[in-house]
Amino acid sequence: MSKKEKKRAYRKAIKSVLRNNGQQAYRPKELAKIVGTPSREDYILFRKALDDLIAKGQVRRVKGNRFMYRGKQDETADGIIHVNRDGYGFVEIEGQDEDIFVKRSRLNTARDGDRVRIRIEREKEHENRRGRKRGPQAKGRDKGRPRRRTAFVSEILERGRSTVIGSVDFYNDIWFVVPDDVKFNHSVYLTRVPEGKLNKGDKVEAQLGDFDPFRQAFKATLARVFGPADDPKVLMEALIHYFGLPTAFPKEVDNEANQIPIEIPAAAHKGRLDLRNKTIFTIDPDDAKDFDDAIHITPLPNNRYEVGVHIADVSHYVKPGGAIDNEARERATSVYLADRVIPMLPERLSNVICSLRPGEDKLTFTCLMEVDLKGNVHKFSFHESIIHSKQRFTYAEAQQLIDDESAEQPHAKEVRLAAEIARTFTKARFKNGSIEFDLPEVRVKLDEKGAPVAIVRKELKEANRLIEEFMLLANQCAARAVERPGKPTPVYVYRVHDEPNAERIQQLSNYLKTFNFELKLENGNVDSVQLNALLAKAKGKATEAVIKMASLRAMAKASYTTENIGHYGLGFTHYTHFTSPIRRYPDLLVHRILKEVLLSKERYKEDLDALCKHCSEKEKRAEEAERTTTRQKQVLYAVDHIGASFDGLITSVTRFGVFVQLEGLWLEGLVHVKDLDGDYFEFDENRYALVGSHTGKMYRPGDKMRVTLVRATPSTREIELMMN
Repeated sequence: MSKKEKKRAYRKAIKSVLRNNGQQAYRPKELAKIVGTPSREDYILFRKALDDLIAKGQVRRVKGNRFMYRGKQDETADGIIHVNRDGYGFVEIEGQDEDIFVKRSRLNTARDGDRVRIRIEREKEHENRRGRKRGPQAKGRDKGRPRRRTAFVSEILERGRSTVIGSVDFYNDIWFVVPDDVKFNHSVYLTRVPEGKLNKGDKVEAQLGDFDPFRQAFKATLARVFGPADDPKVLMEALIHYFGLPTAFPKEVDNEANQIPIEIPAAAHKGRLDLRNKTIFTIDPDDAKDFDDAIHITPLPNNRYEVGVHIADVSHYVKPGGAIDNEARERATSVYLADRVIPMLPERLSNVICSLRPGEDKLTFTCLMEVDLKGNVHKFSFHESIIHSKQRFTYAEAQQLIDDESAEQPHAKEVRLAAEIARTFTKARFKNGSIEFDLPEVRVKLDEKGAPVAIVRKELKEANRLIEEFMLLANQCAARAVERPGKPTPVYVYRVHDEPNAERIQQLSNYLKTFNFELKLENGNVDSVQLNALLAKAKGKATEAVIKMASLRAMAKASYTTENIGHYGLGFTHYTHFTSPIRRYPDLLVHRILKEVLLSKERYKEDLDALCKHCSEKEKRAEEAERTTTRQKQVLYAVDHIGASFDGLITSVTRFGVFVQLEGLWLEGLVHVKDLDGDYFEFDENRYALVGSHTGKMYRPGDKMRVTLVRATPSTREIELMMN
């Protein structure tokens, strides 16, 4: 049988399996096993056959890089629409990786975040990003590429947001709201405003009403006035309100927290492992108050070491079903904004009772591990314990002890030993497939009024990695601890990271080729060891940051689930979150389950599937709020630098311009294509570049560019740049 005939046979077999199991989704290797692929060459033909069926719209990819039959049920679908700042949208359908494109003219007043019903149609010809049909010369490039599915919004099922936040303006006797959210592509006007209530430029929240077809705008009523939009504190309060973040604990929560004694009663010592004689210490940021983890290292006689990871025993104090627990469950995580922390637990607990402060007895849940200097954990155990931290180090203080062997400080020997052991585990982890993205974080320093005074990049040093490594070890042990020989594994909370979507990885591979980097793919995907090797090759090169960002965007999002599928990014088969119950609710759940399984403690029976989904969603909201508030402070800082020139790095290129990250501000802005001098530039999607029609000059990610900052708008968190 020829290759062509084999591929045809595989197409027929795949369709038959998927059609006869219409509601079942399969991973490629599962399908291959069913239809039969006796050799590597056969598997390659099988994958090509599968790609053909996807391109023809007969098979669709769903969540988790699985595939299922596409039938007539796809003519209409319900999903969440995400609207781009340029006005078009993508509908996210639950269980599917592939989003559906909706043109701006077909949104039918749908807004970002709405649940909508769409009618799906198929484009007869593949179109480029400008909407132009491709000519014959493009056919080769498009071969095997799935045609984009498009749709129009036929019905709005549920509005995602009922309010809009923005700044007010007044003209033609009408108050208008200019939305802060650049994805809100509609005009808004207030139907009535009490006299003297508003001033131009005030930051407000408006309750949205019906769409007015005559004015082509949404009607709205005034819901809240935050204050002048040029006040940094007003801007922050508006963002906190936009993200729906809590600002204070309910009275019943504070009352319950105040009933918990600060001193540990003698009865609480019973049954606990007393570790107060151990040299236990903490290493945290200099401004930290909630110390939820501490460690100790003790040499053993067999050339091994006892590593103790001690975690605040929040579950001892926060009982299931209580006021504190209910509020912590709803919050699910602490949120670290640019100017404040919104804690998951009341400060009496997070900063005092549970915080592992030096010189105080504290109740903990301890993971004891026996390790060697080759990166092996030989055994581990979990214990309710009591500790007494001997020393609190900041990251800077610990780093000084690691860097300077002559530096004298109490417990310096223990810090250096911990660093030595952590190095062996870091090395082993990367060798086994843990991916090192290592992108620096930005921190904005503020004055007492919340105005930015400096922007710095936080550099992760060995002291940071030291603590991270031991927390990773304890989290792995916690994930394995519920698996006991001869006993059923209970429903549990895992921290998982799925394999990347094969299509995204293929796009990443194509993208990296433009920088002369080869990403080795196997069966349509990439092994994490290979990806880490590529990132290591990029280290120190001009394109390092761009390649790391592109690789990170190609990854799936880590989440919480009761199904253990492993953690691709870390290269772990078992992983959970155990080490931060002060600030993460999943960790508190893990503590409760471990105590039930290992220590025969009672546990309130939660719906863990629903809780995992809830915690993942709250984590996503927190991360977005943290990024947004940091960017807002960066843009506020940029206002005082309008007209200044900066060296920058092109981070991405689109048909409408290049995005440049400014050195020193560490902020991205757009240089519009019309402002690129010396030629008419068009986007070449095969080279990911803007190319001059006459000169051939190219602008590509990774290129340096000198630019001038011409505009900064804190409300929308945008800056505009001009080429020098």
